[in-house]
Amino acid sequence: MPIYQRTHGEEHPYWPAGPFKIRLPFIHYRWEWPETIQALIMFVVAMAAIPLLETYLGLPYEVALAYVTVCGIGFLLPNLLGVPYVPGWITPAVPVVILYLQNFESGPEAIRALVGLQLIVTLIFFILGITRLGSKLVEVIPDSIKGGILLGAGIAAISGEISAGGRLAETPLSLILGSIVTAYVLFSLSFRDWVEEHRWAKTIASYGMVPGALVAMGIGWSAGEYPLPDIELGLALPDFSEIWDYLPFSVGWPSLEMLWMAIPTAIIAYIIAFGDIIVGQTLLKRADYLRQDEVIEDNVDRVHLVTAIRNLMHSLFAPYPGLAGPLFTGGMATIAERYRYGRSAMDTIYSGAGVFWIVALLAMFVLPLVTIVKPVLPIALSLTLLITGYLCISVGVEQIKSSTAMGVAGTMGIVLAVHGAAYGLIAGVVLYLLLERRRKPSAEKCGDMAIPLKESSLDNT
Repeated sequence: MPIYQRTHGEEHPYWPAGPFKIRLPFIHYRWEWPETIQALIMFVVAMAAIPLLETYLGLPYEVALAYVTVCGIGFLLPNLLGVPYVPGWITPAVPVVILYLQNFESGPEAIRALVGLQLIVTLIFFILGITRLGSKLVEVIPDSIKGGILLGAGIAAISGEISAGGRLAETPLSLILGSIVTAYVLFSLSFRDWVEEHRWAKTIASYGMVPGALVAMGIGWSAGEYPLPDIELGLALPDFSEIWDYLPFSVGWPSLEMLWMAIPTAIIAYIIAFGDIIVGQTLLKRADYLRQDEVIEDNVDRVHLVTAIRNLMHSLFAPYPGLAGPLFTGGMATIAERYRYGRSAMDTIYSGAGVFWIVALLAMFVLPLVTIVKPVLPIALSLTLLITGYLCISVGVEQIKSSTAMGVAGTMGIVLAVHGAAYGLIAGVVLYLLLERRRKPSAEKCGDMAIPLKESSLDNT
């Protein structure tokens, strides 16, 4: 039991620290065993960045593992500082960042370019957080634009996996069956009925993405789509002694030209991260509605500041193709779903989110676990992208209030997915001004094309 106990209907206890609210395990929140077990499997998602680091930055495996460890430390910060999200990468932006890195030679040049990109992303988040413009953006941006951002990010994430050259063509059995199991456990209404009636179903649901990941791994190995692991005992020791040779202090800092080239990609990454914040808010609202025992403060400005700190940490000590984003969508969906079942299931949203990444970080040092998952790192990334895509699309649709707004959001989403976030945003703004924005507020008329959409597409999710 934690030292500090929450009174029913109040915010969970914390230590104030300027704009942050510090919460620690055992002191402010209890240990959650379902998240412990889930993290021992899903830490593979964090390690899925290793192939990207080796390919595009030219890092040796041990140095790449050190980068991932730095990233894991960064994952602890949001929950520690008062952000109720499960943090992750800016996952849908990964293809855009890779496209940017392909302009540079793998090695020191690519590292400098990525440092420049991440420094600009840091600056964007910091300015919007310190000026509190970030929270205002959430309020003033039209719902159709929010929906378009989410739809485009979702389409891009899914199409990258299932299109020609994607992982679906290389590993169809493991990816298809693993995705089906993951989606069914997380989102199926019929499975939710079973959860309400059967203890075994509730137990499976509490582990979120784990059943699907285990199915994907097992099928991948048995069907020969992935090589069998070469299990080793002991501790996995990231090569922190050599990491210095792959940091800006050694390879040099980005040139002004690199910084200039990075600006469009940084803006795209922020637009997608902004969509992640909307997804996080929606998932919290769905869960918070059923939990009257806890008041959750969802402070968007704090989200911006913590994300800025994480990106700065990466810029200096582990430049990362996934960048540092506000939300691990699959993990957040899993934890928010279990949180819905009451205080006996999860004491506070902070205990679930905090324990998950603490255990995941520790798992990165357990050599048997690391060597087991090493061959199947790509499938973990694929499942994450597919679940992210599904949630982005479903939450994007929830933003829409009329058929006109749906047309604006849908068109914007397609343009964003095909031509990138910058063109998608331009298309969305132009369509909103031309088609949706009214000169003065007025009630919808019977013959108006903007017919309200009465029911959410995922009101039971």
